[in-house]
Amino acid sequence: MDIAVLLGTMFFCFFIGVPIAYSLGLAAIVGAFWIGIPVEAVMLKISDGVSKVAMLTIPFFVLAGAIMAEGGMARRMVAFADVLVGFTRLRGGLSVVNVVATTFLSGISGSAVADTSAIGSVMIPQMEKVGFPRVFATNVTITASVQALLVPPSHNAVIYSLATGGTISIISLFMAGVMPGLLLGFSVIVLCLVIGYRNNHPRGQTVPMREAFKITVDAIWGLITLVIILGGILGGVFTAIEAGAVACLWAFFVTMFIYRDYKWRDLPALVARTLRTVAMVMTLIACASSVGYVMALTQMPAKMTAFFLTISSDKNVILFLINILLLILGCLVDMAPSILIATPILLPVMANFGVDPVHFGMIMMLNLGIGLCHPPVGAILFVGCAVGKVTIEQVMREIWPFYGVMFFVLMLVTYIPSISLWLPHSLGLH
Repeated sequence: MDIAVLLGTMFFCFFIGVPIAYSLGLAAIVGAFWIGIPVEAVMLKISDGVSKVAMLTIPFFVLAGAIMAEGGMARRMVAFADVLVGFTRLRGGLSVVNVVATTFLSGISGSAVADTSAIGSVMIPQMEKVGFPRVFATNVTITASVQALLVPPSHNAVIYSLATGGTISIISLFMAGVMPGLLLGFSVIVLCLVIGYRNNHPRGQTVPMREAFKITVDAIWGLITLVIILGGILGGVFTAIEAGAVACLWAFFVTMFIYRDYKWRDLPALVARTLRTVAMVMTLIACASSVGYVMALTQMPAKMTAFFLTISSDKNVILFLINILLLILGCLVDMAPSILIATPILLPVMANFGVDPVHFGMIMMLNLGIGLCHPPVGAILFVGCAVGKVTIEQVMREIWPFYGVMFFVLMLVTYIPSISLWLPHSLGLH
C-alpha cells in the first residue's frame, strides 16, 4: 500500500499536468506523511540532492555544448564529414554525411536535442536540395542524434551517475557509451546505404583537394574539444568537472575569436537559455532525490526484485522485460526524470541478477533515447519535425526501419555486455 500511495500520487500529478519536478516532490511529501516520517526529512533530501560537487559537471557541459552547437560548429562538422565521405561517392552519401557529422557533434554537445536542431537545420535542406525526400532526411537526423545520449560528454550519463548516489563514476559511463554510440551510428549508416541503393538516392560528391584542406583545418578547432574532454580526463590532467570548465572556455574562445559567426549581443540570451535548462535539471534531481529516499524507506527495490523473481529467475528474460518497461516509460516521460525515477527502483533489481551497473546505464539510456524519438513526449522527434518542416504523421509513417535498427542495437548492447564494458575495462576505469 505504501508503494501504491507513492506511485499513485506521482502519476496522478503527471496526469493532471503538474510539472514533473513538482510531481516528484509532492509524491515524496505524501509518501512521507503516509509512512509517518517527518516532512523535514524530505526537505533535507531535496537539499542534499543538489549539494554534490559532481553536479557542477552538468552546467559546464550544457554551456559548452550550447556554445559549440549554436556557434557555427554544426556547419563545419557537416563540411568535414562531407570531406571524409565524399571521396567514396556512395549512393546516398549525403545521408551518411548527416550521421557522421552528428557523431562528431555528439562528442562535443552531449545533447541529442541540440544535435537534432543544429545538424538538422544544415543537413535537411541540403539533402532535399540534391534530391533526398525531406521526411527521410528528417528521420536520419532524428535517429542519428540518439548517439549524443551515449557518447561522452552525455549529460544523461552524468544524471545516471547522480541517480546511483554517485557510486558509478562519470568517467566509466562516458567511456562505456563510446562503443554503443558508434555501433548505433554505424547501424544507421548501413540502413541509409540500403535505402539509398533501393530508392536510387543521389551519390556523394568528391570535395576538391584545396577546399577539403581548408575545411579540415577549419574543423580541427572544434574537434580539439574532443581531445580536451577525453584526453584531459583519461590523461589525468583534470577531472570530469574540470574538463567541463575547460571545454566551456575553449568553446567560447573558438566561437567568439576564431569562427566569429556568433554575435556578442546574442551571448546573454544563450547563457539565459542554458541557465533555464540547468535550473530545470537541478530541480528534477533535487525532487527525485527525495522520492528515492521515500522509495528506500518503503523497501520498493526489494519488493520489485521479489516481483520479478516470481516471473522468472532467468536473467535474460528479466532483461527483456525491463527493456520493454523502459521503452514504454521512455515514450511517456522525458529522459532525465525517467532516469531519476527508474534508477533507484531497477538498479538493485539488476544488481540482484548480476548485471553490471555501468552496463545497465547504457541499456537504460539507449532505451529512453528510443523513447525520445516516439510520441507522445519525444523531444527529439518534435524538434526534428520542427526543423525539417514536416508533420509527425509523415515521419511516423516512414521511421519504422530506423526504430528497427535502434531496437537491434539495443538487443546487442543488452545481451553483449562487452560492447559497453570493454573500453572502461581496457582503460582500467571499471
